[in-house]
Amino acid sequence: MRIIYLDIDSLRPDHMGCYGYNRNTTPNIDAIAAQGARFNHCYCASSPCVPSRASFISGRFGINHGALTHWGPGYDFYYPEGESHSEPYAFFTRRLRDAGYKTVTFSSFGDRHHAWWYFAGWNEVHTHTLKEGNEDADEVNAAVIPWLKLHGKEENYFLHVQYWDPHTLYTYPESYAAQWEGSKAKAYPSEERIAAHQADRFPHSAVYLHTDASFPGTMPGKIANREDFVHLLNGYDGGISYMDHHVGEIMETMRELGIEDDVCFIVSADHGESMGEHGIYAEHASATESVHHLPLIIKAPGITKPGTVLDGLVYNVDVIATLTELTGLTVPSGWDGESFLRALRDEPWQGREYLIMDHALYTCQRAVRDSVWYFIRTYHSGLYNFEPVSLYNMENDPYQTNNVAGQYPEIVQEMDRRLQEWKRRQANRHGHFTDPLQKVIETGPWKYVTLDGWISTLRGHGDHKSADAFERLYAGR
Repeated sequence: MRIIYLDIDSLRPDHMGCYGYNRNTTPNIDAIAAQGARFNHCYCASSPCVPSRASFISGRFGINHGALTHWGPGYDFYYPEGESHSEPYAFFTRRLRDAGYKTVTFSSFGDRHHAWWYFAGWNEVHTHTLKEGNEDADEVNAAVIPWLKLHGKEENYFLHVQYWDPHTLYTYPESYAAQWEGSKAKAYPSEERIAAHQADRFPHSAVYLHTDASFPGTMPGKIANREDFVHLLNGYDGGISYMDHHVGEIMETMRELGIEDDVCFIVSADHGESMGEHGIYAEHASATESVHHLPLIIKAPGITKPGTVLDGLVYNVDVIATLTELTGLTVPSGWDGESFLRALRDEPWQGREYLIMDHALYTCQRAVRDSVWYFIRTYHSGLYNFEPVSLYNMENDPYQTNNVAGQYPEIVQEMDRRLQEWKRRQANRHGHFTDPLQKVIETGPWKYVTLDGWISTLRGHGDHKSADAFERLYAGR
């Protein structure tokens, strides 16, 4: 089987046509979805980039693979020491090679994040630039398309292609953002909501949108009103459109080779992106719906039925387990993923009852998601405005605007019980267990933006009141 995994950074499913978006951002991916299965409730177990792709390579939750942040305490990827490789904790890529697959990645992720473990098990690693993840889709395809023309007709390969374009900064040709000018923009956040966000004083807030010294014309300088938000929205959607155009180039190459109908396509992401939720714009800083909800599309020839839509809850680690079973192998005992291959085969399947998710880069949070409720426990809010306990009814509050924890204490109690039970289960299952989240709680989620650095930034803008508030909040740290 020929397998192509399209791994798209920061891609929200609700900005894709096949998920009901009004803008025609993803016609090529939509065509793949129409021929296969689309999952409505896929979530990354741990966010953002490093924890999520550590789960991709290891099949494990962040609490078990250990790399729950991007460096420092809480970034200790666990793999058993010894002369030979571990079977229970097998790398996904080595597992595929056990099945006779040639494994190839076109990604600068490992280089960007100094992630030695990401390079394990591949037959071929193509970083294709030294831009460390800042390359555009045309630069990715300049390396991928020639490889496909040389090797695409071979049998049994797993080709992983990563695109970065929906991730800030939006550096693609500005015409891809300009195409949305005058088109209808989604209603959230409203003018009133944006006005309320003017009080926020954290990174990637409406007032302090940027932490970079410069930014392209595809992005506004701040979010003062709906016009600014639409400017940002057009930039994000432009990145998605530019990426999708280059997915179309891959599909055209498949057609030229005469193998388009024989390729298994998987389309997903490492995490989503907040676009105004919780006052956060163009960033992935929390264990919230906008950050953890992923697209998942699988077209497996001879297995998936065209137009299949599945509503069960799944993790990204379940995708890895499913691909492992799809290639005829058993899922390693040390993995946390569970295969949903029977769902692809249109056999009875329910999905998971609930999911546990976490984040430790900008905040320290764990979340519990079931079919109705989304519960978040915040252990360290970092520079952001999160209450210790949050509960949202996802049926009538998809953007998580109304914390109803105080109104439903019995739901909070049940979600907390699920969380504590899950933590005990992880501790009892793995002998190496040390919760990496605790390490970040103790030292603080100060990575790309430090506490002292942010206080200095606020004072540099004359915002001494906000700077003083942060100093009081973390006095004696």
